[in-house]
Amino acid sequence: MEGLTSAQVAVAKTNDVPRRSSRSLGTIIRANVFTLFNLVIAVLWVLIMIFGEWQDGLFGLVIVANALIGIVQELRAKRTLDRLAVVNEAPVRVRRDGQEREIPPRRVVLGDLILLGPGDRLLVDGEVVASDCLEIDESLLTGEADPVHKNPGDQVLSGSFAVAGSGAFTATRVGADAYAARLAEEASKFGLAHSELRDGVARFIRYITWLVIPIGALLIYSQVRNDTDFGTAITGAVAGIVTMIPEGLVLMTSIAFAVGVVRLGRRNALVQELPAIEGLARVDVLCLDKTGTLTAGGMDLDQVLALRDGEPVDDALAALANVDPHPNATARAIQVRYPASPDGWTSRQSVPFSSARKWSGADFDGHGAWLLGAPDVLLSPGTEGYGRAAELASTGTRVLALCRTEDLRNGAEPAPVALVTLKQRIRPDAHDTLRYFAKQGVTVKVISGDNPEAVSAIAVSLDIPGAERAVDARTLPADDPAKLAEILDGNTVFGRVSPQQKREFVGALQSRGHTVAMTGDGVNDVLALKDADLGIAMGAGSPATKAVAQVVLLDNKFASLPSVVGEGRRVLANIERVSALFLTKTFYAIALSLLTGVFGLMFPFAPRHSTLVNALTIGIPAFFLALAPTLERSKPGFVPRVLRFAVPAGLVCAGAVFLSFWAAHTGTSTLNQDRTSAVITLFLTTWWVLVLVAKPLTMWRIVLVGAMAALFALAIALPFVRDFFALEAGDISNDLTAVGIAVVGAVAISAAIRLTGTLRR
Repeated sequence: MEGLTSAQVAVAKTNDVPRRSSRSLGTIIRANVFTLFNLVIAVLWVLIMIFGEWQDGLFGLVIVANALIGIVQELRAKRTLDRLAVVNEAPVRVRRDGQEREIPPRRVVLGDLILLGPGDRLLVDGEVVASDCLEIDESLLTGEADPVHKNPGDQVLSGSFAVAGSGAFTATRVGADAYAARLAEEASKFGLAHSELRDGVARFIRYITWLVIPIGALLIYSQVRNDTDFGTAITGAVAGIVTMIPEGLVLMTSIAFAVGVVRLGRRNALVQELPAIEGLARVDVLCLDKTGTLTAGGMDLDQVLALRDGEPVDDALAALANVDPHPNATARAIQVRYPASPDGWTSRQSVPFSSARKWSGADFDGHGAWLLGAPDVLLSPGTEGYGRAAELASTGTRVLALCRTEDLRNGAEPAPVALVTLKQRIRPDAHDTLRYFAKQGVTVKVISGDNPEAVSAIAVSLDIPGAERAVDARTLPADDPAKLAEILDGNTVFGRVSPQQKREFVGALQSRGHTVAMTGDGVNDVLALKDADLGIAMGAGSPATKAVAQVVLLDNKFASLPSVVGEGRRVLANIERVSALFLTKTFYAIALSLLTGVFGLMFPFAPRHSTLVNALTIGIPAFFLALAPTLERSKPGFVPRVLRFAVPAGLVCAGAVFLSFWAAHTGTSTLNQDRTSAVITLFLTTWWVLVLVAKPLTMWRIVLVGAMAALFALAIALPFVRDFFALEAGDISNDLTAVGIAVVGAVAISAAIRLTGTLRR
C-alpha cells in the first residue's frame, strides 16, 4: 500500500492516450489538402497552365487559399480544445513513495496505486487491493444498471466509475492497452454517424463526384469537336467542370464548426465531440437535474428538529457526517457545524451513500446503528416525523431523517429520531436562463432524485410551466415505455428519480421524436448524459460525469447554456444557407454542361469568368453568412431542404445563361462578347439567389449583397479589370438582352422556390 517509488515511476509505461476532443496536426492537414476535389482541381489547373492562359488558372489559388484558411481555423480550434481539455481533466489520486498525491491522468504509470472515492472515474484497468464498501458502476461497459461491490483481488476496468465507498487498485493496463482506450478507438471510427449535417454534405459530394465524371467527359468531347483551337476547347471544358465542384462547401462547414468551437471556448464551454455543435441546434427538450443546475453547488445546514427527547442527536449527526473519508455535499454541509466526530463514536461498519439507496449509515461501537437519508425512503407513511418532513419539503427545503436501527443491512424498521433541514441556493441566473429556453421553444423537464414536493417548490419559484404538478417517479410504470413517454410529455417536474430511471426518461422522450439534452453534475447523471442526444456537464461535477458529456461548462454557470445553444443554432442554420449557395452553382454548372454538350455550343464562360462570379456571389458572401448570428432552431431534413432550393434555382440560372449566350451567339459578335453577355446574366441570377439565401435582409446583409453588386459593376467599368477577366461589353443590345433575361430568371427563381416552400422571409 506504499505505492511505487520515484525510481519505478521514471521507467514505467505512462498512460498516454489521444484526447477525445482534438485531432492531430497531420490529420488536419490531410483533411484540408488531400481531398478528391482538390485532386480534380489540381489536374484541371495543370491543363489550363499547359493549354490556356494563366488568368484562367485563378481557381487554383482559390483552392490554396481554402486549404490554408481551413488549416488555420482548425488549428485555432485544436489549440482551444487542447487548452480546455487540460483544464477539464480531473486529477488522479495516487500513492507514491508512501505519500498521497494528485497527478494529471497522463502521468499515471503501469503499477501505480490509484485511490478511489465516490464520483471518481477509472482511467486505467487494474486489480483492487483495498475496499471500504467500494461500489463500482460498470453500466457504461456492460449495460448492467446495478453497482458492483468490489473486494481485494477483483478486476476493475477503465470506463467505469465509483459510486459509493472508497478503495484502491493497482494499474495493470494503461494507455492504449486499457479497455476504455481500445473501446474509444473502435467507437471513433463511427464518431460522426449521427451527424445529419456531415452525412448530408458527404452525400452531396458522393453524388456530385459520380455526376462530374460522365458530364465532364461529354463536355470535353463537345468542346473539342466544336472548336478547332484545342486550347480554347480545353479552357471551356475546364470552366464547366470546375464550376460543378462545390469546393468551398466542405471548407465552410469545417470553418463554421471550428469557429463555433473557438467561440464556445471563450465562454469556457469545452466541446468534446464536434457533432455536439449540431446537437445544440436541434435540441427541443432540455432535462435538468435540480441539484447543481438550478441550485448552486453546496448547501447550508439549517435546522435540526429533534423528534424524541434524550437522544444523542448532535453526536450522531457529527459521527455520521465524519465517518466517510470522501463526504458528499450533504455531509460537507453538516461538517460545517459538526467538524469532528465525537469521542467514543468509532464506526464498526458503514454503508456509504448512493443515489440508488438514498441513505447512508454506520454502526458505532456502544452507540448502535444510525441512518441518515430521505424521509420518504426511511420512514413509512403515518410514522412519527413523516408528515412534518413532507410539509417542510413542500417549501423547497431539503429534508433528511436521522434514524436509529437495529442492524444496517437486515431491513429492520428505522426509528425516527430527528429531522435535518438544509437550505439550497438557487442560482441567481436560473430564472433568466429558463425564460430564454421558453422563448426559444425548448421544453424544460426538471428531473431530480430529491423529494417531489421540494423539487416542485423550487421549480415554481423559477416560474417553470407545470411545476406545481410534481410526479413521484416511484409511481411511474416500469414496463410500459409508451405510457412512460406519455406521462413525460404531459408533466414537467419529477422527483425521487433513480439513476436508471433518468436513463429511461431520456429514451422515452427520444421515442416520441424529441432531441434531448441532459445536464447534470453528479454520478447519478452519468447514464442519462451518455444516452442523451447532447450531454452537458457542469465543470464542478464529478470526473465520471464530465468524461461522458459532449459539452462541459467549465465555469459551472447555468447561464452559459443559452450562448451554447445559440452557437449550435448559428452553425447549423448558416451551413444550410451556404450549402444552398454552393449547390446552386453545382446544379447550374451540370445543367449548362449538358445543354452545351447536347446542342454543340461552346461553354458560355471561361474559368476566369467563373472565378469572378463565384467569388462575388458565393465565396466572399458565404464566409460572412457562415459566421453570422442567428436564433433559428435547426430542423431535421437538411438534405431535402437544401435540394428543394438548389435544384430549381440552379436549373433556372442555367436556362437563363444558356438562353443569353445562345441569343448573343446567333449574331455577329465575338466569342468574348457572347461570353460577357452570359456572364452578366450569370451574375445577376446568382446574385438574386444570394439575396434569397441572405434573408432576412438585416442592414449588414443589405450592405453585403450591395457590395457584391458594386464590385461586379466595377469589374465591368474598369478597363484593366475588364481586360484581366476577358470581359468585352461591346454589343449593347446583347448586354441589355442579357439583363432582361436575368430579370425574368430572377422572378422565375423566386416563384420556383416559393412553390417548394423553402423561400425565406
